[in-house]
Amino acid sequence: MATTSGREPRSGPVRLARGGVERVRAYDRTVLSDQTTSSGDTDPATVDYPILVIGAGQAGLSAGYHLRRRGLEPERDFLIVDHAPGPGGAWQFRWPSLTLTTVNRVHDLPGMSFAETLPDGSESAPAATAVPHYYELYEKRFDLRVRRQVTVRVVCDRRAHADNVPEPAAATPGADRTGVLHVETDSAGTIRVRGLINGTGTWEHPFIPRYPGAETFAGRQLHTRDYQTADEFAGKHVVVVGGGISAVQLLDEISQVTTTTWVTRTEPKFRETPFAEDDGRRAVAIVEDRVRRGLPPGSVVSVTGLPLDDRLRAARDRGALHRLPMFDHIEPGGVRWADGTFQAAQVILWATGFRSALDHLAPLRLRGPGGGITMTGRLATQVAVDPRVHLIGYGPSASTIGANRAGRAAAVELTQYLGVGSR
Repeated sequence: MATTSGREPRSGPVRLARGGVERVRAYDRTVLSDQTTSSGDTDPATVDYPILVIGAGQAGLSAGYHLRRRGLEPERDFLIVDHAPGPGGAWQFRWPSLTLTTVNRVHDLPGMSFAETLPDGSESAPAATAVPHYYELYEKRFDLRVRRQVTVRVVCDRRAHADNVPEPAAATPGADRTGVLHVETDSAGTIRVRGLINGTGTWEHPFIPRYPGAETFAGRQLHTRDYQTADEFAGKHVVVVGGGISAVQLLDEISQVTTTTWVTRTEPKFRETPFAEDDGRRAVAIVEDRVRRGLPPGSVVSVTGLPLDDRLRAARDRGALHRLPMFDHIEPGGVRWADGTFQAAQVILWATGFRSALDHLAPLRLRGPGGGITMTGRLATQVAVDPRVHLIGYGPSASTIGANRAGRAAAVELTQYLGVGSR
């Protein structure tokens, strides 16, 4: 069978076998031009790839790199899929004013530095172009062969249904979690795998809290992910809700072109001194402890505080960082506090963060009674009740540097569990 890549066609799907994997020459799947990965084989032991990586952001690319380091080949032993049209993860969707000088930090991917991809004088380059360019070069250098514009709809274990065994009703450690995972997508059919590394991040799951009267507001409401430029708010009063890094960055920008009100649930903590490694380790340890106990991940900013740089000092000096407690409810013309105080507004910007985009994993019943997913493994990437599944970007690996280390841990632990890989 001819291929477009010049590589030898792979031998076909993989059938589970004691001590490893057994190639079955049932059909050739090298060219996926028909946009499907399912052969129609109803044998619940047949798989298309041993491992699927969902997401090609920092976490997914790190996992792909380390899978290759362990001797696995993309499009043969593992596949990376991503819903976006191009490289860059969530970076490609960031607002234009977020530049390499204003971004918190861009950490290197393993094996290739970000700096070597930047031309001289690129400090003011938009992160939405510079980082995707870096990711594109990275994918090419390590030949990761990411399949794009593939959205994972749902992941389930159909072996239980084939055996007339119901899926576990909750995160039950005693449940049988050894079958093939069926990954249903919008454009690539159903992909059958033995193990899963999930790196879907949070960008597709913005969080907006519910407040009475929100539906009556006559102005505009938007989330951080919808923000483009401060100029669009000129002449309008903007209420900025949220106490994270993005909230204060956008508050700084908007307050330079119009009037603003800043509200948060708790009093923000600003950090005058540079961020130390001990601070990072302490923050990671607290979040890791929570997910190992099955609790929802907490906010890292609540531990580390907000870095007070020159831009934010200037914002503080002009009064933009004057914080108010959360309002009680929303009215058509603005927001009102419990004591009756009213603030007229034409815009409410919800800089209230994101939640892990894990809805596609719901059929696996991973969440426990504590409201979170109990994690285990060296860096808390492995789901305790389902060792077939690793989550990168959940809990302590949510930061970019954490995602790099977690990518390696997930690749090592999952390949060892499945008995694949050479080292």
